[in-house]
Amino acid sequence: MNTETVKGFRDIEASKRSIIRRIIEDTFKKYNFQAFETPIIEYEEFVRGENPNDEAVSDTFKLTDKGKRALALRYEFTFQLKRLAQNKKLPFKRYQIGEVFRDEPIKSGRFRQFTQCDADIVGSSVKDEAEILAIVSEIFNKLKIKFTINVNNRKLLNEILDEYKIKNKEEVIREIDKLDKLSESEIENNLKKYNAEKIINVFKKPESYFKKYESYKEILKLKRYCNMYKVKFKFSPFIARGLSYYNGTVFEIKAYVKELKRIGISASGGSYLINGVQSTGISFGLDRLEMLADIKQDNKKVLIISIEQDKKAIELAEKIRKTNTPCSIMYGKISKALDYADSYKILYVIFIGDEEAKKGKFKLRDMKTGKEKMLSKKELMNSF
Repeated sequence: MNTETVKGFRDIEASKRSIIRRIIEDTFKKYNFQAFETPIIEYEEFVRGENPNDEAVSDTFKLTDKGKRALALRYEFTFQLKRLAQNKKLPFKRYQIGEVFRDEPIKSGRFRQFTQCDADIVGSSVKDEAEILAIVSEIFNKLKIKFTINVNNRKLLNEILDEYKIKNKEEVIREIDKLDKLSESEIENNLKKYNAEKIINVFKKPESYFKKYESYKEILKLKRYCNMYKVKFKFSPFIARGLSYYNGTVFEIKAYVKELKRIGISASGGSYLINGVQSTGISFGLDRLEMLADIKQDNKKVLIISIEQDKKAIELAEKIRKTNTPCSIMYGKISKALDYADSYKILYVIFIGDEEAKKGKFKLRDMKTGKEKMLSKKELMNSF
């Protein structure tokens, strides 16, 4: 039997992820977003939606059940909002954290199963976009990640393309969006097939140049409301985001990923229509944030070694657990228990044997320093 994971999937030790997830979830709740869960498997037609040519949509995992129905694994959460938002009072603020799947080539830091943390507002305005970016700023600051918010507007991109009478807009926008990922010569070469290579010069101009476009006013308005939240962003006129359903503001949050030795996108989002209603949202990649976050995990774990004093060991363990300190018990062989504690980075070991039972004291060992001391129960409880 082959017990290896399927390519693009992995087993994860999730203690750091759970801390990050809790920080994100607590922040979403603080802004009054409601938690929802949706099915991993949907009808393929629903998953495909109106944008079947989008790269992410074309990478969906397809499957069939015993009834030969065409099904697919969800590739994101946004399309499921079409169902969730029906008959809801607006604005409808939803968050969801869970697994999504994409049948795409494997690269460093990219997997076929990954965890997204999404917050969306159905029935939104520029003011809500500013709130979304305030959430971004708060979460990245809590995770102690240095970041840059890059913002653009799809309306502005369309306005520029119309001015230059560019056809094949979607294809051209897709190429322009790669300006910070590929070399300029590669992009220019790709644009030649659409007779649009000259437009590349527009996106090298200073921000003041774009003031002549009507859609730039939305950037200015967003900037004004972000200032109220004390949130700064960088205007990046070439950003489009890959999904074609975006119809207004789009944003990418970038940070340097040491493991990948490059700047990567750790969160992204933008504005779009859900059931004909203007909406906006953000999606954080938990896998990428795990690489970035400077989080010190609490290792104040306790192991009690019972040397034929099981009743006292269980009583003490229950008392320690009531203080929300993680605690477990091992029975019998001391050397085996100490090796176990060392292996799982358990900081404190308590010995309970005949001597400790008679004296009414407990021997506590600090596994980091190796120091031991005899303590009363009260002194022991104050040690963690």
